[in-house]
Formats: sequence, structure tokens, C-alpha cells
Amino acid sequence: MSKTPSVSLIRANSYEQELLRESLSTLLAPLGGIAAFVKPGNRVLLKPNLLTGARPSKECTTRPELVYAVAQMVIEAGGEPFLGDSPAFGSARGVAEANGYLPILEELKLPIIDFHGKRYQTVSQEFNHLLLSKETMEADVVINLPKVKSHGQLVLTLGVKNLFGCVPGKMKAWWHMEAGKDANRFGDMLVETARAINPNLTIIDGIIGHQGNGPSNGEPRQLGILGASPDVFALDRAMVEILNVAPQKVPTVAASIRQDLVGEIANINFPHLHPHSLQIDDWQLSDKVIPIDFGMPRVIKSTFKHLYIRFIKEPMSAYGRS
Repeated sequence: MSKTPSVSLIRANSYEQELLRESLSTLLAPLGGIAAFVKPGNRVLLKPNLLTGARPSKECTTRPELVYAVAQMVIEAGGEPFLGDSPAFGSARGVAEANGYLPILEELKLPIIDFHGKRYQTVSQEFNHLLLSKETMEADVVINLPKVKSHGQLVLTLGVKNLFGCVPGKMKAWWHMEAGKDANRFGDMLVETARAINPNLTIIDGIIGHQGNGPSNGEPRQLGILGASPDVFALDRAMVEILNVAPQKVPTVAASIRQDLVGEIANINFPHLHPHSLQIDDWQLSDKVIPIDFGMPRVIKSTFKHLYIRFIKEPMSAYGRS
């Protein structure tokens, strides 16, 4: 780790537009405001959690009100925002529309892009089939907009896990099978993804979270928190502290600690509220533990791997944001 990371945490209880905008201004002020991250002319990827359109009332996805407010701030700073994701089920546009995004897409003329498998890059030797969408890596700025959720495979899905949506299409299924037999390796892969994307800013939607049998079969939980940081690993570390979940239980957080990307809470600067003042002791985790590789028989995984390498893997030379 280099300099002390800063994580801004505030209480926020409303998605009403004026109140939310005020909350976001307060949240980002200690970090320099949106202008510290977005310069005039920047193409800015907004990466919400667009998991599914099947349960729009269950708070499985990042709320459109948050995306709208952040997009407005980006536009006011002179940036050119667009949305992108690779949902588990359906298209990015279809999931966004099912979750109430259509009015904001139309009002702000926001493009929405599906991350498909035809344009991507290899990012590391350790994970040499790890391919990311070209649209993500060519964006001038990436603003990561995850949702606070419990997860049957990864305990919690926060900022680091949300960036897995930048892995195009069916390649996510490949990684569940290739690395899913080892939770530590899967966590390392997700951290490597986050390091490669290196989001400029992460703002986590914890006003209403999703607890229990997530990522989609749990229930909404009023949490009343917004968090933000240019350091996605520090933000996730703070969130597990708030939810009173041991860091070692969450593969992404455990991996970031192993790789010395984040340290103890005492080594993080909190300009607003400290995690201990926000801590709760009754957040519900999933009671249905699902194998990361979905428990698929070895012969199916072997066949999938063969087809993947033969027909999907098309490595390109590395490129990215400065």
C-alpha cells in the first residue's frame, strides 16, 4: 500500500432527488468533489449493478435515482457519461429498463452498452485468460456504482465484485468454473480484475441494501448509508466492518488483505463517519451457500474449458487508461 486511503461514509436515507443530490455532494466533498475525478471532455463509464430485471422491487440492482444523480454531476463537470454492464440474465438495456432506468436514459441521453465477448484484453500472467471489455478499458474515467448485498457464493458483493460485470458475457461463467473450486483463487481473480480496471471512484449504494439469500433472492434492508472512495479495496474493507462480517469470510476482501492492497481499519482515513459509528449486528447473510463453480461435474467443466479456449478466447494487446 502507498498513501493512506480515504473512505467517505455518511448517513443517507432517501432516494428523493434533491436530498440524494445533497447527500452525494456531502459525500464527495472531502474527496475533492466530482471535479477531482471528471475533467471536461472525459468519457465516463458508470458501472451500476444490473444483475437482473426479474425482481425490480427487491433492491437487487443499483437504484436508478443514484445513477441519475451521479450522471448529472458528471455532465455538469463537462464529462460524457455512458452506462455499461454484462448482466447475469438478459441484456444491459433490458435489465436497466425493467429496473426503472428508461426515464433517465432518455432524459440525459445516456448510451447503455452491453459488454460482449468480441472485444477484450488479457490483463495478467497469473490469470492469462482474464479478458475485460474494451469499452471499460478505453473509458477515460470509470465510476463504479455497486449495491450493498449479501451473496450465496461470496458472502457479500460490494465494490470489487461489481467490477466482475466488466468481464464480457459468458466469460464470467468460465471463471466460475476455472477458479470456483478454490474461493481464495476466485477472490484473487476478482481482485486482479479490480486492479486492472482501477476505477477512479466507487460510490456504493447502501441506502437500501439486499440481505439474506442474495444476490437476487434475498430481501430489501434499509441500511441508510452511502460510501465513496477512489480506493475500492478500502471502501469494501470499511463496508464489511459496518456489516460486522469478518474480513476473512469475504473472498474479495480476504484477497485484497493477502495482496497488501488494504490494511486494518486504523490505517484508513475517514473524513466523515467512522465505520464503528455505523456498525450493525443483525445484517443477514445467505443461509444457502452455493459453490462458486455451481457444483458442476468435472466433465462439463472440462468441455466448457475446451470450447472456451477454442472459440471464445481472442487475446488482444494490453491497453488502458493512464
